[in-house]
Amino acid sequence: MTDRPLPDHALLPALTRIAEALERLAPALPPRPDLGAADGFVWHPSPVPRLAPVPRIAAVDILLLKGVEQQKAILLENTLRFARGLPANNAMLWGARGMGKSSLVKAAHAAANAEKPGALALIEIHREDIRTLPDLLNILRGQQRRCLVFCDDLSFEREDADYKALKSVLDGGIEGRPANVLFYATSNRRHLMPRDMIENESRGAIHGQEAVEEKVSLSDRFGLWIGFHNCDQDTFFAMIEGYAATFGLPIGPEDLRAAAVEWSVTRGARSGRVAWQFVQDLAGRLGVRMAA
Repeated sequence: MTDRPLPDHALLPALTRIAEALERLAPALPPRPDLGAADGFVWHPSPVPRLAPVPRIAAVDILLLKGVEQQKAILLENTLRFARGLPANNAMLWGARGMGKSSLVKAAHAAANAEKPGALALIEIHREDIRTLPDLLNILRGQQRRCLVFCDDLSFEREDADYKALKSVLDGGIEGRPANVLFYATSNRRHLMPRDMIENESRGAIHGQEAVEEKVSLSDRFGLWIGFHNCDQDTFFAMIEGYAATFGLPIGPEDLRAAAVEWSVTRGARSGRVAWQFVQDLAGRLGVRMAA
């Protein structure tokens, strides 16, 4: 008996059922985000990709950031150029802990929006979600509003291949980086990877130097590479005196410095973070409310 093809009217119901089944299996397209809903968002890639609005970004006024004047000038100028629609660079802020790297990113964003209201949206992506950065950029591509995508405390460990996804994004691929997006990141590590990992690659690989360059070259993808270093005592005093003046703390300069020295000794460090923690403690003891 010869098999004959089914007539078109018999095939149509079967094809319809197959198409409906495929539609049910396919993931739903994420809704187009409303980037005008807030000045800050947090990227959540799962279970349904979305940008969660942040009603109020926890930012310190840029004038309060002391001891990082050169770093502040570089990043602020880059951010203002981007907000004005001019060319700007991706930026990596690396170095000493507690010296205001993430605070500077948020402060520069706030300063740009103060000059040009609503110009920039700040979008935070968590380190563990960095592999989904291409998905986020696809959502942002073509949006009218300019976006700073920010990853705080970015670093990579052994056997972590996510850095390759980031390299691809920073290079732009054949589509190129979206014109309305910049990527800012902070890290305590100069090359985003632990020193022993880089050294082990050099010793263990057949072409050790090539393996090292593959990993170290990630930081080269950032047009701006801004270093932060531990502050000396004079800079630490400038930080706490700036805070004390801004919040009107009723304490003399000698007593303020003596208390700050005692605090830094107990913490075993001097940094912008330690200065801020000291001022918060001091304001509480003095009965002064702070609104930063």
